[in-house]
Amino acid sequence: MSARALDVLVVDDEAPALADLALQLRSLSETGEVRTAAGGHEALRTLAERPFDAVFLDVRMPGIDGLELAKVLRRFEAPPAVVFVSAYETGAVGAFELKALDYLMKPVSRRRLSEALERVREARAAVAAPRSDDVVPLPTLRGGTRLVPRESILFLQADGDYVRVICDAERFLVRGRLSDMAKRWRPHGFVQVHRGYVANLRRAAEVRPRVNGTATLTFPDGREIPVARRKVAELRRELVT
Repeated sequence: MSARALDVLVVDDEAPALADLALQLRSLSETGEVRTAAGGHEALRTLAERPFDAVFLDVRMPGIDGLELAKVLRRFEAPPAVVFVSAYETGAVGAFELKALDYLMKPVSRRRLSEALERVREARAAVAAPRSDDVVPLPTLRGGTRLVPRESILFLQADGDYVRVICDAERFLVRGRLSDMAKRWRPHGFVQVHRGYVANLRRAAEVRPRVNGTATLTFPDGREIPVARRKVAELRRELVT
């Protein structure tokens, strides 16, 4: 059975760019219905009418700009995947913080559009499909084993020959190397942001640059971890590679 075509909403205040991107998307076999909106307010009205698999969103727009609209979309019960489209690279950091799936530079090539749609398809499938690795077995202090939902884990922290696993409401201590866990958990959205920390980027709330070139990564409950200077650029590339 062939995969279901993706329904897409394209949002851009510049009419020629809007028409061109919609035309390119309609020419691809991966897409189903492709609708357009000339700004953030019109996009919200369209999204209220029916759901979409993805929103291809210009960053700089009058009124509600792309980043502001993406923040609203994150609050939807079933949010669409967000792909930013821009003529400028400066919005990439903000797009990363909002967990966008891709960041396309204008003019957008057919190849990059196909790659972005494939990311959308993979993300939608990951949400819909049950996975056997949704829980992680972790040792308790009393010698038992707890099955912990992976999504409840905020970050991993190196502690000598052990790794601390920090969750929403509890923490565990696992014998092993942080670098090894980083490699195994990379497909689940965990990225090593510092020699002593691996972050669950799906739970991160904000990247805060610091004056010395480093940064901190914050989580919804206010906890934060350091980001090494050499890792800041890598976090930006997470979005576009």
